[in-house]
Amino acid sequence: MGVQALWAVFLVLGFLMFQAQVLQSKNLACNQSDLKALQEFMRGLQSPIQGWGTNNSSSPDCCNWLGITCYSSSSLGLVNDSVNSGRVTKLELARHRLAGKLVESVGSLDQLRTLNLSHNFLKDSLPFSLFHLPKLEVLDLSFNYFTGSIPQSINLPSIKFFIISSNSIHGSLPTRICQNSSRIQFLDLAVNYFSGILSPGLGDCINLEHLCLGMNDLVGGMSEDIFQLKKLKLLDLQDNNFSGKLSTGIGKLLSLERLDISSNNFSGTIPDVFRSLSKLNFLLGHSNYFVGRIPISLANSPSLNLLNLRNNSLGGIIDLNCSSMTNLSSLDLATNSFSGNVPSYLPACKNLKNINLAKNKFTGKIPESFKDFQALSYLSLSNCSIINLSSTLRILQQCKSLTTLVLTLNFQGEALPADPTLHFENLKVLVIANCRLTGSIPQWLSNSSKLQLVDLSWNNLRGTIPSWFGGFEYLFYLDLSNNSFSGEIPRNLTGLPSLISRSISIEESSPYFPLFLSRNERGRGLQYNQVWSFPPTLALSDNFLTGPIWPEFGNLTKLHDFKLKSNRLSGTIPSELSGMTSLETLDLSHNNLSGVIPWSLVNLSFLSEFSVAYNQLRGKIPTGSQFMTFPNSSFVGNHLCGDHGTPPCPKSDGFPLESSRKSGRNKYAIIRMAVGVVFGTASLLVLMIMIVLRAHSRGLILKRWMQTHDKEVDELGPRLVVLLQSKENYKDLSLEDLLKSTNNFDQENIIGCGGFGLVYRAALPDGRKLAIKRLSGDCGQMDREFRAEVEALSRAQHPNLVHLQGYGMFKNDKLLVYPYMENGSLDYWLHEKLDGPSSLDWDSRLTIAQGAARGLAYLHQACEPHILHRDIKSSNILLDKNFKAYLADFGLARLILPYDTHVTTDLVGTLGYIPPEYGQAAVATYKGDVYSFGVVLLELLTGRRPMDMCKPKGSRDLISWVIQMKKENRESEVFDPIIYDKQNDKELLRVLEIACLCLSEHPKLRPSTEQLVSWLDSIDTNT
Repeated sequence: MGVQALWAVFLVLGFLMFQAQVLQSKNLACNQSDLKALQEFMRGLQSPIQGWGTNNSSSPDCCNWLGITCYSSSSLGLVNDSVNSGRVTKLELARHRLAGKLVESVGSLDQLRTLNLSHNFLKDSLPFSLFHLPKLEVLDLSFNYFTGSIPQSINLPSIKFFIISSNSIHGSLPTRICQNSSRIQFLDLAVNYFSGILSPGLGDCINLEHLCLGMNDLVGGMSEDIFQLKKLKLLDLQDNNFSGKLSTGIGKLLSLERLDISSNNFSGTIPDVFRSLSKLNFLLGHSNYFVGRIPISLANSPSLNLLNLRNNSLGGIIDLNCSSMTNLSSLDLATNSFSGNVPSYLPACKNLKNINLAKNKFTGKIPESFKDFQALSYLSLSNCSIINLSSTLRILQQCKSLTTLVLTLNFQGEALPADPTLHFENLKVLVIANCRLTGSIPQWLSNSSKLQLVDLSWNNLRGTIPSWFGGFEYLFYLDLSNNSFSGEIPRNLTGLPSLISRSISIEESSPYFPLFLSRNERGRGLQYNQVWSFPPTLALSDNFLTGPIWPEFGNLTKLHDFKLKSNRLSGTIPSELSGMTSLETLDLSHNNLSGVIPWSLVNLSFLSEFSVAYNQLRGKIPTGSQFMTFPNSSFVGNHLCGDHGTPPCPKSDGFPLESSRKSGRNKYAIIRMAVGVVFGTASLLVLMIMIVLRAHSRGLILKRWMQTHDKEVDELGPRLVVLLQSKENYKDLSLEDLLKSTNNFDQENIIGCGGFGLVYRAALPDGRKLAIKRLSGDCGQMDREFRAEVEALSRAQHPNLVHLQGYGMFKNDKLLVYPYMENGSLDYWLHEKLDGPSSLDWDSRLTIAQGAARGLAYLHQACEPHILHRDIKSSNILLDKNFKAYLADFGLARLILPYDTHVTTDLVGTLGYIPPEYGQAAVATYKGDVYSFGVVLLELLTGRRPMDMCKPKGSRDLISWVIQMKKENRESEVFDPIIYDKQNDKELLRVLEIACLCLSEHPKLRPSTEQLVSWLDSIDTNT
């Protein structure tokens, strides 16, 4: 009881001291020297800071300014320091859209302890005085645009946190930083342009716990004095150019918990020095050139949770001591040269959940002991020369927790076992592709009722496709292509629940594990990092299927890829396929289809790949919408007309011919018309002869003009690229340059699909990169689209917009020239990149949202004339090297007259982002853009896609799921675990509220983009 009373006294006393200091701080007058320094600081900015005093104020009190904290003596009399009273101790203005440069006057704030200007737009070199502040403890300038180098002579004796990551700083590392700054605990210099070797000096940082040097251009080996850092917990050297052998000094880092040396050029053997690293949890060493065996000390590490040595040249026998490795849950040794039998002892690692041993040199069978795995959920043994598929399945069926099984490129030429006793009750993903398996699809597979993804492609399976596939409640991906299946396509497949409206649940594999590689037509691999990355697919290509394409396939509204090429299908293409409203790929080429291409397919707004080549189709090729972007090769080998390199259509061939009876009725009318044409032609010929005779005297003049005109065109042809204002110097850019830099628009250089065309990467000879959008088509509407987009984008100049840098015309193509964004799209980082989500912390995601909102507000309000984007989505938010957000793709934009509030359209937005009112009227509005932006905010908050086939029932539709969770007061459960903690709770909830307002069903209840910017910018993660 006495101890509790004593604690109560201390708590009350501490509270009173804090309150007294706060009250007194409010009454302090700012130190005049500090006031002058802050005024100079503000002059270096492009715009004043809200809440700061003006220069002509008689007695501005900077202690009450936004982001400023001043030192004060305690009113309780415990501290008496009138000299420092009123001195500025903290300057914290993270995420305040500060633009400009940091001036030398900041060095006059000699009592400053915290300087946090992260996530702003500050640029130029850092002032020398900044590195000589005697009291500074926290320096955070991350996520800005600072350039220049860091001086080697740094004198920050009190510094503990030194963070300048995600800038454009170059030069050599300040390795001598701790000669006069020995208290530093956290040193983050990642994501910059530091180069050269890691020279000695960091060994003086005796208190260092976190050292982050990843994503720079460092070379050579590791400085040996780093291994003197006894307190170091995290060492991140990923994605540099370090080379040579990994030093044995690693074993001296006794406190190390996480080591990331991935994506470098380390070689030689991994040193056997891990016995002393008793706290090591994560070792990421993938994508290097290590050889030899896994060291014994690493194979006995009791603390190790994740071991990733994928993509090296390790070999020998895998020898892990599972009795010691009691915490190991993820093991990735894929793409190495391990040999011998698959280790039979692995089930002794009781906590192993994820195993990836793909692409090694194993021999023999799966060991019998694998039946003893208790927690195994993910197993990939692709490309390992394993034999005896029957035995493998018999053993693995006893792993009751197994949900993902990938066995591609094994069991060559064996039969797919038909043993009726086989049963995988919890299996959700089954991949046994490219094994040349024989036989037919066995009946036992029908009992795996939880299957969601099945890939048996590139085998020699025969017989008919079982109709029971259509009864799988959760199946959304079925690939049976490149086999020898015959008979009709089972009609039951037209009723797959997960491709109509049902939601499904899929167990996520480790975020460090790619799922598998799906082979494409060129024999290359397409990597899917996670199951939810797979598009809902029916792939039945390259078989011997006959019969019709069932009209009921139009019911599969959630299907993305429908591939039936190279079969023997007959009949017509059903117009009902236009009901597959999510379809992105439709390949019906190399069949025996007849009739016409249904014009209803023009309504498939998301269709980006289409082919009906080499069939017996006739009639006119539909025009408009996405059909204008398809290449000529999509239609060859038919009797089509009208566009895409086909002959012009006779007037009667625009649509299907009517019945022979009607043709008979018109026979005499046609004869009468022919007689009239003959007489008319003769009269016209006489008239033309008279005109030619009269014009003969002027013929030479006309000929000379044409020759001169053609010569001018030939001379201008290579330079028909109109360049707009740009920071880059592209004055010599020509169409020839664009053709060469894209390898004549080769598919290998495609980096995206924008409005009305594809986007290509262009690598110029001088090393610069551009993005070229190619708008294909030769109709008047496309010309207007092109001119409208150029006119709009030439006026749209904003720091958060992808600027149009030029445009040109080549044959029937129109070309738009954009800057190339190194980090791709937000969609890639949130949903595709293996470690993408973990690279985007809460601060980064909020900054991206703020930047995108500012770009959209500019389009809606500041740009003249105003512009609707009409396709706001995460893939249209691009990120530069520093993860600054740029709003991209105005291929769907329309110019808005000053008093218009909407624009009609045939194609509005992307699935999952489309406002509900767009289904009622074909109009796009400003508030529609705001709705789509709200969906992007939910993606940033949750890490989920707007429409996800692989989420639990009731949560496939992101918007509905979030709203339901909000109604149940379970908001905290919707946030991405990567960004959620109690410190971020208030900010996350505020952004969630903003997102929900954007998603209001009634457009008038949604905020304006001006309000959006104001609300998002008011969120300060430091308050």
